[in-house]
Amino acid sequence: MSATQDETRAEKARELRSYITGFVAAVVLTVIPFLSVATGWASFDTVVRVIGVCALVQVVVHFRFFLHIGWNRSTRDDLQLILFTTLIILLMAGGTIWVLTNLHHRMM
Repeated sequence: MSATQDETRAEKARELRSYITGFVAAVVLTVIPFLSVATGWASFDTVVRVIGVCALVQVVVHFRFFLHIGWNRSTRDDLQLILFTTLIILLMAGGTIWVLTNLHHRMM
């Protein structure tokens, strides 16, 4: 086996480990807010804070492990990817809040 094949296999193994680590972290960061709501272990304000913190950490996990955006490099493509992701998240969250607010006012 040549050195390039060994390097390729090592790179694939690192990438697979990265995806598995990211998947496990994403599942844990999803289960924590779910269980905090389902069990009612804390007050409403605390649960909202737990959900917010887990959501922000999960965004970082997705950037790092699935989009492969690290802290040590800075390229134009990474910036565009982050800005586009932020735009999509704002559109989804803003649209959801808009629709639910509209439905709330119509049902009053």
